[in-house]
Amino acid sequence: MRDPRLKNLAASLLDYSLEIQPGERLLIESGTAGRDLVIELLEGAYERRAVPFAEVGDARIRRAWSLGAAREQMDLQIGWELHRLEGVEAVLSIMGGDNASEMADVPPAVLEASRLASRPLMDAYLQKKWVLLRFPTPAAAQAAGMSSEGFEDFCLDVSTLDYAHMDKAMDPLVQLMSRTDRVRITAPGTDLSFSIRGIPVQKAAGKNNIPDGEVFTAPVRDSANGTILYNTPSLEDGTTFERIRFTFKDGKIVDADANERQKLFTMLDTDEGARYLGEFALGMNPRIDRPMKDTLYDEKIKGSLHLTPGRAYEDADNGNRSGVHWDLVLIQTPEWGGGEIYFDDVLVRKDGRFVLPELDGLNPENL
Repeated sequence: MRDPRLKNLAASLLDYSLEIQPGERLLIESGTAGRDLVIELLEGAYERRAVPFAEVGDARIRRAWSLGAAREQMDLQIGWELHRLEGVEAVLSIMGGDNASEMADVPPAVLEASRLASRPLMDAYLQKKWVLLRFPTPAAAQAAGMSSEGFEDFCLDVSTLDYAHMDKAMDPLVQLMSRTDRVRITAPGTDLSFSIRGIPVQKAAGKNNIPDGEVFTAPVRDSANGTILYNTPSLEDGTTFERIRFTFKDGKIVDADANERQKLFTMLDTDEGARYLGEFALGMNPRIDRPMKDTLYDEKIKGSLHLTPGRAYEDADNGNRSGVHWDLVLIQTPEWGGGEIYFDDVLVRKDGRFVLPELDGLNPENL
């Protein structure tokens, strides 16, 4: 018997996130763990007279394929996937596998080639109506240090937040960031400044990510100077990176360190754009208060920010292009060392709480 909460989640994804219309073609991509949600989505899409398609993948199969694939083979695969995307108006991707570290022993050069080959596909996805959802699995629960049942309840609770209310509450922050030039971030091990002048500012309140809760833009490409020390672990391509530190000069990462130094530098050397920033965002989901080594959740932690090496989004574009888009998180709540964010030398957020009256609606108790 399917969990009845999945029907409500499917309805929210179809009606609020994707605003699916009769006759629109919808591609649903999922890992094996998301089967029940895929079925609810298919039934819901048919009820709305849409035209759904579904594909279920497997990380173990992907690993086996990747270990022997040449770059030309990867390009051909991406070409097939691009052709498939041309035939749909909307894409819904459900993330969730049995082993988050499945790709950990794939050689870094192979992962780098895969990232480069995938660049056109990432750009094509952004041209569609799209939403990315994390489905709860026992592996993700283990990484989060929670029971399977507790993690499932947590995920479904976070995924069904009143995102329409959050969307309206974000408007004053969007307006403030849109007229801001200089940003300064301070925290233990961190003192970094950059400009966001002239870069569009966007709300993220359940339209493209579930869970959601951030306002984002991008630094002017050559403007970042200083150092940032991320205090949240990041699980990327099967490897857990911790205490990542970047030093910037005129926008470029000129020094870096982490527990996995060799893999870190392989990531940064993917292409020229991997050493420049493509996103700056403030996280504010009131129901997410600690990291769980899952970017889709961690980048939304209340009182956090993420500063992202790599590709910029087209709707908040600073011109940076890369096969990398790596959301790395700094939490500034007191439990994580605190910190401040200044816009044009005015304190905006201290120790994870917005201090300006017009932004009080974004503090956890008001969302």
